Amino acid sequence: MNISELRDKIIEKNEINRSEALSLIDADLPSLCKCADEIREHYCRDKFDLCSIINAKSGKCSEDCKYCAQSAHYNTKVEEYSLLDSETIIKAAKENCHKGVLRFSLVTSGRKPSRTEIIKICEIIKEIKRQCKIEICASLGLVDCDDLKMLKEAGLTRIHNNLESSRKFFPFVCTTHTTDDKIKTIKEAQKLGIEVCSGGISGLGESFEDRIDLAFMLRELNIMSIPMNFLCAIEGTPYQNNKLLTKEEILRTCAIFRFINPKAFIRLAGGRYLTEDSGKECLKSGINSLITGDMLTTTGATILSDIKMATEMGYKIHL
Repeated sequence: MNISELRDKIIEKNEINRSEALSLIDADLPSLCKCADEIREHYCRDKFDLCSIINAKSGKCSEDCKYCAQSAHYNTKVEEYSLLDSETIIKAAKENCHKGVLRFSLVTSGRKPSRTEIIKICEIIKEIKRQCKIEICASLGLVDCDDLKMLKEAGLTRIHNNLESSRKFFPFVCTTHTTDDKIKTIKEAQKLGIEVCSGGISGLGESFEDRIDLAFMLRELNIMSIPMNFLCAIEGTPYQNNKLLTKEEILRTCAIFRFINPKAFIRLAGGRYLTEDSGKECLKSGINSLITGDMLTTTGATILSDIKMATEMGYKIHL
């Protein structure tokens, strides 16, 4: 099948198979991006989703993820601090809400927060919900069912847990936890009725086949919010000398993810600066969501500039 035929199949039947997805690796890029945008328009219309994050606890992480500045295994000189005080987090949430952001996420370093930290996070979530109307997400590692129940009762509506790469490639990325550990947390959250945000990082040394396998894992897990990160090679990490992805590779990856996950909010996240236009072309290649503001240990685009870019391209910000 050619690209247009695959687009039509997805619009008619909602999915393609792995061999069909693999054929997109060498497809004409402008045609691929155009068809990905048409799939996005068919299923998602002009809705655009903005979320923001706060680095609520930084550094000294026990896990050895090779891309991460916050791992205690590497000397990256990242800022280290324990869980931020409630006032700082609540203030940031309110500011993001007033600027038009739909969802605010608390991100903590480490395998998982302690029970004391979970209790404090729950108190912060309750206070944010009391003071402003913003959806709350959290990226807290491998939290268990009891922690998830507490977070949901506090007002958490979404949990974030990236699979990062394919099942085959992930052991080359991290040895202190597994793909199955992540999937366990994802499935426990889903059983409790908590939405899940999960995606990955491209540029770790994986193949395009690995990226496609990740996209299919996310489809099988029925993930409807998929962040797309592109490696920012951070000095001191094992990936500091990785070759950065080109804009063309980024656009192809975004478009293929849309072909495999046609109904999802596919979210441009870390590494946007690699596109040279802050991701504008990606928004016509299958992307319909952004993480806005600063990333964890790198700088992102501003909320106002992202809203301006999306609205000028015909999207309507989902509030």
